[in-house]
Amino acid sequence: MRDAEFLIEAMAGQLRDLLTRRRIAEPALIGIHTGGVWVAERLHQRLGVTTPLGRLDISFYRDDFSRIGVNPQVRPSELPFDVDGRHLILIDDVLYTGRTVRAALNELFDYGRPASVLLAALVDRGGRELPIEAHVVGARLELPEGSHVQLTGPDPLQLLIQTAP
Repeated sequence: MRDAEFLIEAMAGQLRDLLTRRRIAEPALIGIHTGGVWVAERLHQRLGVTTPLGRLDISFYRDDFSRIGVNPQVRPSELPFDVDGRHLILIDDVLYTGRTVRAALNELFDYGRPASVLLAALVDRGGRELPIEAHVVGARLELPEGSHVQLTGPDPLQLLIQTAP
């Protein structure tokens, strides 16, 4: 188990630096349901962003949708701002194969054409199947095949790591 709040604080510092270097004054934060939203809520508060928080449910954009069907807890996506021309920060809890991020990008571009999209992940556990890399990461883990990382919450937020035998 790792302290998720400590990792989020580290991510907030990295994001402040990145936004300053890129001269982005007011980004919009978007969390991917469910864990990414929990992380995004905390980052939104720590960064003092005034644009309302966005939330994405990528259930209908997954590339395994036809094989596994609909997630039983599909939620509506909420983007309470115009995506066109805006600098976005897409936030996920665990970056693994890259397929979740690919689905989120597909959905975002259905809403419009952002000026830029930065990716932030609480944990990068490697194992990429697509050429996707986070700009900001709370922790990088090298885990054996068959291991799992899960963020539980929302209060308290805890990272559970189950390594394969």
